[in-house]
Amino acid sequence: MRILNLCIKRLIDFTGSLIGIIIISPILIIIALSIKLTSKGPVFFSQDRLGKNGKVFKIIKFRTMVVNAEKIGDGLTVKSENDNRITKVGKFLRTTSLDELPQLFNVIAGQMSLVGPRPPVTYFPYDGIGNYPEWAKKRFTMHPGVTGLTQVTVRNSVSWDDRIVVDNKYIDAFNVWFDLRILFKTMFKLVKSENIYMQTDKKTTNKSN
Repeated sequence: MRILNLCIKRLIDFTGSLIGIIIISPILIIIALSIKLTSKGPVFFSQDRLGKNGKVFKIIKFRTMVVNAEKIGDGLTVKSENDNRITKVGKFLRTTSLDELPQLFNVIAGQMSLVGPRPPVTYFPYDGIGNYPEWAKKRFTMHPGVTGLTQVTVRNSVSWDDRIVVDNKYIDAFNVWFDLRILFKTMFKLVKSENIYMQTDKKTTNKSN
């Protein structure tokens, strides 16, 4: 049954993302032009992330911060919307999560799923897949998602390890209907902005570029 659910999941991922890109293409163009006309740098931001089984891939987002923001100020940490590295357009994109839309191309390419654990950067919260505790590696047994159980529940309000616990709960409970419920909850969450930013310690990070 799980194999059947995974096959249906991939079908939904591919067709849903393809149709979605076609429908929202005018929005994508408007966002791209807004970024290009209001700040220096590329329209898109790409970054190495850990995917299924720890395989590294490049995630695609709309750029919301100044170029090389990770090497300026607090690095990966973004404590609030007042971070001066965030562009004016980027502030809006982050609040609405519209910066995540280009990840639909990652889904079509088979690197991501519409629903799944969010893919972490290669060096945080642990440096490489080999340094994750054994219990935490379960989250890498499925493709990472554009949204997920963590995003519609705790989001960034808890530490990374606590988020991984939620990710593992998703892995255990996975089925297509569960995915659909998470997608619908995500739509409602888009109109809210709570838990996008938080104060951090060594085990937490915030919504990155």
